[in-house]
Amino acid sequence: MQKKLLIAIFTSSTLLLSACHDDDHDSYVSGDSIPKNNIVNPVVTTPTAYTLTDMSATAGESVVMTYKMLGMNNTEVQATALVFTPKTAPPAKGWPIVVWAHGTTGVADICAPSRNQLNSYIQAMINGFLAAGYVVVAPDYEGLGEPANDELHPFLNVKSEAFSITDAVVAARNYLGNKVSNRWMTVGHSQGGHAALAAAQYQSRAQLDYKGTVAVAPASNLELILTVGEGLAAQQTDLSEKITTLASLDTFTALITAGLRNPNPSLQYSQVFKSPTDQIADNAETDCYISLGQEFGLGMLSYAQNNAGDISNYPRTQSNFMTLSPVKKFLDSDSQPLQVKISTPIIIYQGALDTTVPKIATDTLLSGEAAKNSSISYRTGPTWDHGTAYVLNIPNILVDVQTLMPIQ
Repeated sequence: MQKKLLIAIFTSSTLLLSACHDDDHDSYVSGDSIPKNNIVNPVVTTPTAYTLTDMSATAGESVVMTYKMLGMNNTEVQATALVFTPKTAPPAKGWPIVVWAHGTTGVADICAPSRNQLNSYIQAMINGFLAAGYVVVAPDYEGLGEPANDELHPFLNVKSEAFSITDAVVAARNYLGNKVSNRWMTVGHSQGGHAALAAAQYQSRAQLDYKGTVAVAPASNLELILTVGEGLAAQQTDLSEKITTLASLDTFTALITAGLRNPNPSLQYSQVFKSPTDQIADNAETDCYISLGQEFGLGMLSYAQNNAGDISNYPRTQSNFMTLSPVKKFLDSDSQPLQVKISTPIIIYQGALDTTVPKIATDTLLSGEAAKNSSISYRTGPTWDHGTAYVLNIPNILVDVQTLMPIQ
């Protein structure tokens, strides 16, 4: 019974959270400027039909597009994205493009949204965009679903997410031709909110007309999120709730570790997790977010059953893992959005009851100088949690898109 309860709790709490030019290489390494996308023939092969979710009510075409992007290791890699076009005829200046940046699914290829069915909320939102006359491009992100099956997704890396988005838009325009305009914007939730803010920072790479960003419960200040989560778990007296919270935190940490193993292959899970929990963390490279969380939770539950319900000594993370060089660099800079002033409009939705991305993390993000000097509309709800901040605002998000980027 406890096992079934734990799985149900964790599942319900996470369902709403999925050859480069030399000038590109030099700019990406130095960080002195944003490299322009000059990739030749960005669409790798003719896009294939996407049939795992029936979008026929509003989509004229639903495909999986394989495209070239500048990867985080400064080489050209292949990535995948869903592309949906409206059933209506394109306007004179072409359909504008909305990018949907998805929330956390995992780092393994099987976790890519293009390889799975969209949940009903995302489907409804995309249907709304299509019915209103927008093309929707939904990147899997670098390392998710890529054909070579040899690259881990750099989880929550700002540049990687940004270039996954900008380069998908460039490729989609190459594929669709004059049916699409040069106007585009990004909408995202959770990890996708983080990616949407990343896209705003690096949008000039696409060399197009970027109109704005809608970010719902965007991940940021990851060390603070982990710390706040640990504090929440310490206060919880119900064992199932405590295990669910801790399992979510450990899943998050394992995905960060897996993503860091893309540029740092020598990084070992045993450096971040104590034994034998490091063996569960290793599954981050093959299992998706919900399954991995259940594995962490079941490990704690088994320990509790053998220790009179006490998990205070359960071997979780190493005490010093945040001071490891690649982890510290990631937490301090590589994962942090809004590090520079953004000139295009940003709308952020955040719930006060969010325990996945606590409001204090977003408040802290917006207290920075770059955010203060940017054009940001901050919309909060006292009863929204991580999921409902997105689900309840889908109609408002559609209005936001139509306001920032009206059909012409």
